[in-house]
This record gives sequence, structure tokens and C-alpha cells, in this order.
Amino acid sequence: MRNLLLAVTLIVASTAFGQSTSSKSKNNSMELKTFDTIQLVAPDTLGGMPLMQAISRRKTDRQFDSRNLSLKHLSEILWVANGKNRANGKRTVPSAMARYPLHTYAVLTNGIYFYNVEKHRLEPIVEGNFKSLAGRQDFVETAPLNLLFIAKARSETDNFNAAMLDSGYCGQNVYLYCASEGLKCVVRAGAQEVGLLKGMRLETGFKFILAQTVGY
Repeated sequence: MRNLLLAVTLIVASTAFGQSTSSKSKNNSMELKTFDTIQLVAPDTLGGMPLMQAISRRKTDRQFDSRNLSLKHLSEILWVANGKNRANGKRTVPSAMARYPLHTYAVLTNGIYFYNVEKHRLEPIVEGNFKSLAGRQDFVETAPLNLLFIAKARSETDNFNAAMLDSGYCGQNVYLYCASEGLKCVVRAGAQEVGLLKGMRLETGFKFILAQTVGY
């Protein structure tokens, strides 16, 4: 009996330690030592502050700390910005006729990643420091994350109106999440668009729509 109780105690302690370690890991700043696919964690849909409180605290910031975001924050930012929240593939933001013309990219300290909505992960596109192309302000190079919302033309006459409309929803979702989590963010209408798209190998048929800087 004593051996059985000891075994049960060790199992419980080991499980608790594993959960604690996992939780601590996803809440620590990411190291980004390698340029690989980043599997994002599922969002905590029961977390955060009440909506009206988040709206009352929504604001723009332009001073950022350089430390990297945690995996939890990075994961939830991508999800609220343009993630999937239903089994039928529809997302956290509305889109006319459910076309979802925007592609979301994340400029991190080690390169540019594409947000794969279906697999909820960041896929490496091009390695290197591209922060200087992600915007024109000094804080763009300081902050750990610059979101890029980029659209691909549906036809030769596409005026990108739908994409521009959708980008507003994405940006506001991120603003409200940042207010809830005590993060800082600022939405931006400009970047070094030509150089950025060239560096991302997205020149033909693609258009930069909006950027958003996020950090601590």
C-alpha cells in the first residue's frame, strides 16, 4: 500500500510539474534561435477582460520594449487578427461573401513568416532582419512584432476595396486584444512597400494593405 501511494504521489507531482513547465514556457519571451515553422498554441477563449473594459482601454502606443513576445501572446494575436474560429472555416473577422482576401504575415526578429490559418502556425518565408522594410518609424525596428496584411488581386481590375475594409476588422481585433492583455500596438498605413514585397517574393499581383506593430 505504501509503495502504491508513493507511486501515485510521484505521478501527480510529475504531471503538475509538466503542466507548470509547459505553461511557463509558453508565457516566456520566445528565443527564436532558429528560423523554423512555429506551431502556435490554441487561444484561451475563456480568458481576457470583459469587452466593454477592453474597448474603454483601447489606445495607440508608439514606444516599445525590444523583448520578444511570448508564444501565448504571439499565438493569440495571430488568431484574433485573422484566425479560424469555427469548424466551417470562418474566421474571427467578417469578410464580404467570406472571401477573406487578406494574407497575414509576421515580421519577427529573425525573419518573415506566413500565418497558415488552417494549421494555426507560422511558416518561414524569408530569413533575416526585415524590420526596416516593415515601416518608416523608428519604433518599427524596436518592437518584436510587425503584422503585415497583404492581399492578392482576384482579377486585373481588382481595386482591393474588400481587402482594405477587412484590414480594419483585423486591426481593431488586435487593438482590443492588446488592451485586454496589457500589450501595446499601433496600426500603420505605410511601409517600404516595394522593397518589402520584393524581399518577400510577392511582387506580381500582391498589394500591401496595412501593418500593425505590437509589443510590450
